[in-house]
Amino acid sequence: MGKTTTSVNLAAALSMHGQRVLVVDLDPQGNASTALSIEHRGDVPDMYKVLVEDMPLGEVVKEVPDMPGLYCAPATIDLAGAEIELVSMVAREARLQRALGAYKAIEFDYVFIDCPPSLGLLTVNALMAATELLVPIQCEYYALEGLGQLLRNVDLVRAHLNPTLDMSTILLTMYDGRTRLASQVAEEVRSHFGDTVLTTLIPRSVRVSEAPSYGQSVMTYDPGSSGAMAYMDAAREMAYRGAAV
Repeated sequence: MGKTTTSVNLAAALSMHGQRVLVVDLDPQGNASTALSIEHRGDVPDMYKVLVEDMPLGEVVKEVPDMPGLYCAPATIDLAGAEIELVSMVAREARLQRALGAYKAIEFDYVFIDCPPSLGLLTVNALMAATELLVPIQCEYYALEGLGQLLRNVDLVRAHLNPTLDMSTILLTMYDGRTRLASQVAEEVRSHFGDTVLTTLIPRSVRVSEAPSYGQSVMTYDPGSSGAMAYMDAAREMAYRGAAV
């Protein structure tokens, strides 16, 4: 339960509270698009066409079925080639930022950018376009090792491309209260990052894992499940923090 699950479920929860939310799928696997029931196979307009072919974002964004206020800009497998094609382009790190800046059709309250798992040009485009970074951390040992690398990369992006990027929110996921390791990871993350870490913990949940195979977020797949209620609490906590800033 990592970045895609968190992006999709927080976005769905916020839209259920009446917010207008966009999920930009930048992962060539298109898992966020799948979870939101947005077609992303074949020759559908997608983020590849936006980043590489300069298609306006408005031609790509689709409203999520049965979820008023929730929108998705899908990714197709074509996006896998964008890493190579972007290399030779002018202002290659700022193409997503420019596309979002030119989009005026809907005024969004929140934009979630779901990144691929590596720090290539797609992820750099996301970090360049964003003002805040949300980091889901699984309550497992290896997650802490990956966090150190992520922080080094964020520092590089801040130093060279986007000095305003703020790692504003950390969310602990896959929390199993029965294991000592989960508690230790949670304690360690909280001691390092303090108030950046949301109070809400996302529990390990079969329902959360099942939902994408039905083309849904857990918020609609099983709203009464522990996972859905935890994501709803996390979204509420995020919204209150944002309002207080």
